[in-house]
Amino acid sequence: MKFKTAVIEALAMAAASCAISGNPPGRPAPGSQVTRPDKVMNFESLYGSNCAGCHGSEGKGGAAVGLANPVYLAIANDAIIRKVVSDGVPGTAMPAFARQSGGMLTNKQVDAIVTGIRVRWAKPDALSGVQPPPYTDSKPANPERGPEVYAVYCSSCHGVDGRGRSQAGSIVDGSFLALVSDQGLRTTVIVGRPELGAPDWRSNVAGKPMTNSDVTDVVYWLISQRPAVPGQPYPTSPVTMGALP
Repeated sequence: MKFKTAVIEALAMAAASCAISGNPPGRPAPGSQVTRPDKVMNFESLYGSNCAGCHGSEGKGGAAVGLANPVYLAIANDAIIRKVVSDGVPGTAMPAFARQSGGMLTNKQVDAIVTGIRVRWAKPDALSGVQPPPYTDSKPANPERGPEVYAVYCSSCHGVDGRGRSQAGSIVDGSFLALVSDQGLRTTVIVGRPELGAPDWRSNVAGKPMTNSDVTDVVYWLISQRPAVPGQPYPTSPVTMGALP
């Protein structure tokens, strides 16, 4: 009897405690519910989970171009950024994030990322009085000018053959060119990589900014350096199947 009485008293105390706290057993405490992934709309959370790994903390750049670069945000409008976030860039490490393209984010979440990037990092007056080359260009390149433009604007850092110097690495490396799109090359030439010490189109040569034609022609030259089959070259001698290396 004493045991039963003790159990009853313990249950009564627990029930009284729940009544006072307003939190019955099994019910989550107020504010403890986990937000569904598709309901997360906070920019910091979305950017940190989906973008920071490549574009860097606070958009400062990393494996990919910094999204907080005001020059980038001056030439890439919201429609461009939204398409890249939604659909990715085929053939590169940039994946699609929108659900309709195979990703995990809703359209509203993609919009939250695009809006957050613009609101936090764009500087409308960053290029006041300066007209940058356009994000894209439909004008055909002049293949003969590409090497000349490279020699003037790029060789001082990347070397006369593009294979790098102490200031900067190779930009004709087959693996690098295999991982970057044509547009990615153009974007980098225009906006630079400030976090890596690479200037934008205005500062490669003091007092002589690159023209749109300069950008187009040197990008064409870079594209022409991309190997047909990136990676390690095939062996020059036949290899017997099953033979040890």
